[in-house]
Amino acid sequence: MSIRVIVAGATGWAGGAVARAVLQDNRFSLVGAVGRRHAGQDLGEVLGQGPVGLTVSASLAEALTVPADVLVDYTHPVCVKDHVLEALAAGTQVVVGTSGLNARDFIEIEQVARRSGRGVIAAGNFSLTAALAKSFALTAARYLNAVELVDYAAAGKADAPSGTVMELAEALGPIIGQEARMPSIGVPETRGGEVAGVTVHAVRLPGYVLAFEVLFGQPDERLVIRHEAGSSAAPYVAGTLLAVERVRGVTGLVRGLDRLLFPAG
Repeated sequence: MSIRVIVAGATGWAGGAVARAVLQDNRFSLVGAVGRRHAGQDLGEVLGQGPVGLTVSASLAEALTVPADVLVDYTHPVCVKDHVLEALAAGTQVVVGTSGLNARDFIEIEQVARRSGRGVIAAGNFSLTAALAKSFALTAARYLNAVELVDYAAAGKADAPSGTVMELAEALGPIIGQEARMPSIGVPETRGGEVAGVTVHAVRLPGYVLAFEVLFGQPDERLVIRHEAGSSAAPYVAGTLLAVERVRGVTGLVRGLDRLLFPAG
């Protein structure tokens, strides 16, 4: 039996790519699509591939009136937490690709998911190569304890740092155990912000797409791990669909695609 999927943000950049993939994959059945700007329209027509017989809903509550197994959320930082809690309350598992959730949000989501006996898989980045970069960085951090992160994105990105870098910093912090080294004179803000004891610098400028760097420093040597993404959402589709398949076996919260790919890591 196919997995019944709702995609919130189904007419957006990443959500649209995921919705197209779900429509074309017989492992899944797309039973709901949420997109306020295109509410009432046929999803296939919005996505430019002809009618598919699925009307875009104006809200998640409307989409959840149809039985579904998994919600995939690619919406906006302002509404993603409410969507996750609403889906869990409806008995639906959740895959979160939207960034903007903080550590406190994840604690609450974990608690609600466990109480409901449901699972949530959230990743700042569902790209395979980004998951590998994170895994490499966590391995390096076992041996190198001086690290900073640089996060690059376009000027219009709503959150800083990105979900990818926030997730990475929170995973690195407990491993390295370093204290943030902020200057006592000058302009402290120029040293970046602290996330879980890791210094993070977020660059938001026109001309940038998405990238991050993990900078390790040791006396007379340096290690740089860099991930770059292009302008399409294609890299995030396969990881999202993997999470849709795996989330039904999860109770509570799993953070990061790397936790699915390298569970013992």
